[in-house]
Amino acid sequence: MFRVLTIAREYGSGGGSIARRVAEKLGWKLLDRALVQRMARAAQVDPELAQRYDERVDSWLHRISRKGLWYGGFDAAVTFPATEVFDAETMAELARSLIEEACAGGNCVIVGRGAQCVLQNRRDVLHVFIYAPWPERVARVRERAPTALDVENVIRTVDQRRAGYIRTYFGCDWTDPHLYHMLLSSELGEEEVARIIIDAIQCEAGQHA
Repeated sequence: MFRVLTIAREYGSGGGSIARRVAEKLGWKLLDRALVQRMARAAQVDPELAQRYDERVDSWLHRISRKGLWYGGFDAAVTFPATEVFDAETMAELARSLIEEACAGGNCVIVGRGAQCVLQNRRDVLHVFIYAPWPERVARVRERAPTALDVENVIRTVDQRRAGYIRTYFGCDWTDPHLYHMLLSSELGEEEVARIIIDAIQCEAGQHA
C-alpha cells in the first residue's frame, strides 16, 4: 500500500500545483516549501538562506575547500560539525534525513529534493515525474514571472540545476524513467493528472484491503 508520494517535476510543468491538489484531496501533508522550512529549523538558519541553497550544487571550488576543512587539508586541527558549514551539501544531507523521517510517518507528498532517490527501495512509496510541452512551460513561467527577460533560459537553467543536484548528491539521473512508476504530462490538465495519481494510490490500497 502506498503511504507516500514523491513528485519530481520539470520547471514550469505545474508539478508543484499537482502535488498540492493530490495532498489536499487525500488529506496528506505537502512537503515542498514546508520541507525547506523544516531544513532551516533543523540547521537553525534563516529560511531565506535555506531557500538560496535549495536544490542547488555548491561550486567546484567550494566543494574542494569544504573537503579540506573536513579531512584535514592544510594541516587543519579542527573539524566542524555539519550544521556549522551551511551550504548546498548540508541542505542535501538535511533533505535526506527529513525525507526519511517524513516517510516513516507516512501520508505525505514530497516534492523534489531527491526524494525519489532516497526512497527508491521503499515498496510503500509511489514515484511520479511530471513534465509538459515546452510552450506550456514557457507560458506558466511567464505568467509567474512576467518581468523575466529570458524565460526560456530561466527554465533551462533551473532544469539543469535540479538535474545537477540529483546527480551530485544522490548519484541518480533525474530523467531516468526507471526511478519512477509514472511519467505524466500536465498537458492532460492538472486536475486530471492529480486524479490519475490518486487513482493509482487508492487502487493499490484497495488491493491490500
